[in-house]
Parts: sequence; C-alpha cells; structure tokens
Amino acid sequence: MWLLVLPFLWFARPTPRTVLAGSVLALAGLAVRAWAAGQLQKDKALTVSGPYAHTRNPLYLGSFLIGLGVTLAGGVWGFVALFLAFFLIVYRRTMERESAKLELHFGEAFVRYREAVPLFVPRWTPYRPAAELGQTPTRFSLDRYLRNKEWEAALGAVAGFAFLALRAFGAF
Repeated sequence: MWLLVLPFLWFARPTPRTVLAGSVLALAGLAVRAWAAGQLQKDKALTVSGPYAHTRNPLYLGSFLIGLGVTLAGGVWGFVALFLAFFLIVYRRTMERESAKLELHFGEAFVRYREAVPLFVPRWTPYRPAAELGQTPTRFSLDRYLRNKEWEAALGAVAGFAFLALRAFGAF
C-alpha cells in the first residue's frame, strides 16, 4: 500500500470540495480507531465492548474510512477504485487470519462473539456478553490509546490532509 503513496500524491487533483468530503470520512475513521485503541487489551482479554460490541474489526473499519477519505480527497477516481480493491483483497484475508488466531487463543468465548458480531460492517445494537463471559466491560483509556500508538495514525492522516489541502488551495 505504501508503494502507492508517492504516485498518489503526485497524481492527486484535490479540490476544496474533495478535501472537505474526504476529511469528514477520515475524521470518522480516526475517531473509530481512537475509540477502539482505547478499549483494546491486546492478547490479555477478549475485547467485546465499545466499538468491538458492534464490529469485530473496528481498527480496520477506521482504517478503511481513513483510506477512503484520503483517496476521495485526492480527487482521482482510479485511486479510489484501487484502494477499494486493495482493501477488499488484503484486509479481508487479514481479518480472517486474525479471527482464526483469536479463536485459538480465546476458544468458545470468541466463537460466541464471532457468531454475534459481524466481521466488518457494524451491527446496529451492541453485543452485550459481559455477564455471560464473566467480564466487566472495558472503558476507554487514554493510557491504552497511547500504548497502542494510535496517535501515529492521526499524525499520518493530518500530514496527508495538510498536503492535499495545500494543493487544493493552490499552494503548489
């Protein structure tokens, strides 16, 4: 994916309208990723609260929204199509592999979770298995967000949008 960044930046034709539309999507994606990273307890517990109560892969959902927002902001439909194809092919397999790994690690609890919560597209009502799994729902933790290094995604998105905005408004 990173191999496409330089060609994307070179060929991008952002306009104020595409930058605005793309930034709305990307901000939503950053919010989803921040919420998820502040909940996630990697390999310590099966995280099933917060955004994980709606989709098993909120970090990937956030990444999808950020990537779609950035490519839309660039104003070149070919890059949007390329991003969608890449995401569908690569991330679908990644999510399936991670699902198998989580099933091995968490067993029956993950199987019940997998049956109740969709892989990617969020369910409307949250999954609430805390009592069944003997868990207290986790709450967002800024410390967890920082330990999961989610601020790096925010910095990357800000840098990308700054570049596209400068191009859209004729700075270069």
